[in-house]
Amino acid sequence: MLRYTLRRVPSAAIVLAVASILVFFVLRLAPGDPAVLVAGPDAGPETIAAVRGQLGLDDALAVQYWTWVSGLLTGDLGQSYVLNAPILDLIGAGFGGTLQLTLAATLIAVLLGGAAGIVLATTNRRLVRTAVDGVTSLAFAVPTYVSGVLLVLLFAVTLGVLPPGGRFDGGFWSAPDLALQYLVMPAFCLALPAAAVIARFLAASMRQVLDEDFVRTGVAKGLRPGRLTMRHVVPNAIPPVLTVLGIQIGQMLGGAIVVETIFAWPGIGQLLLQGVLNRDYLLVQDLLLLAVAVSVVCQLLTDLALAAADPRVRLDS
Repeated sequence: MLRYTLRRVPSAAIVLAVASILVFFVLRLAPGDPAVLVAGPDAGPETIAAVRGQLGLDDALAVQYWTWVSGLLTGDLGQSYVLNAPILDLIGAGFGGTLQLTLAATLIAVLLGGAAGIVLATTNRRLVRTAVDGVTSLAFAVPTYVSGVLLVLLFAVTLGVLPPGGRFDGGFWSAPDLALQYLVMPAFCLALPAAAVIARFLAASMRQVLDEDFVRTGVAKGLRPGRLTMRHVVPNAIPPVLTVLGIQIGQMLGGAIVVETIFAWPGIGQLLLQGVLNRDYLLVQDLLLLAVAVSVVCQLLTDLALAAADPRVRLDS
C-alpha cells in the first residue's frame, strides 16, 4: 500500500503545479484593477500607482507568480488587498463552516444515495422502482440554487419549522439541536445531486454483481435475500462507487459557494465570492488553489480506499 501511495504523489504534485499556473494567469485576464478598489474611487493616478507598487502589481508576472508560490511553500499566504487581513486567518475562519457543511452533505448523500441504490437494484415492485428512479432523476436535474430556494420557501416561509439561513454561533456541541436546525437545509440541498449520482452508480454496480455466479450459488444454498444483499452483493459493488463518491465530494466543495450564498452560511464560498467581486487576486488565488488541493486529496484518499477494498487495483497499477 505504501508503494501504491508513493506512486500517486507525483501526479498530485503535477496537478497542483499546473493548477497554480492556470489560476494565477487566468485571473489576470479579468477586467478591473485591485489598486483602484484599494485606493478608493476618489484617488488620483499618483495614488493608484503608489498602491500598485505597494501591492507588487507593477512587477513582472513571472516575479509575481514566483513570489506567490514561494510564499505558499513557506506557509505565508499573504495579505488580502481589500479586507486588509492575513489570508490564513480568513481561510481559518471560513474553512470550518464549509467543512462542516460538506461533511454533513456527504453523510446525507451516502445514506440517501445508498438506500435509493439498493432499492433500485433489488426491488421487484415496478411502482416503487419507478418512484425512486423519478426522485433520483429530479434530484440530479434540479440545480442547487432552485432546490435551495424551494426549501427555504417550504420549510422556513410556509411551515416555519427551520431558520431561513445563517449559522448557529454558539458552536455545534454547545447546542446540537439548534445547530442542526441551521445545518439541515443547506446540507440537504448540497447533498441532493450527489445522492442521485451515488444511487445510480450503486444500482448499476449491484446489478452487475447480481449476475455473478457466487450470487446464484448463494441463492441455491438458501441464503435470505437481505443477508445475501448486505453481506455479499453490496460489499462487492462498493469499489466503483468509491471513485464516484470522491468526485462528488470535490463537486460539493465547489457547489458550496452557491449554497452558502442562498442560506447565508459563512464559509469559504462567501469569502471567494467577495474576493472575486473585489478583484482581490491574492485571496482568490489562495482559495482556488485550496479547492484544487482539497479535491486532489479527496481523490487520493478515494484511490487508497479503492485499493484497500480491491487489491486488484494495487496489483494492476
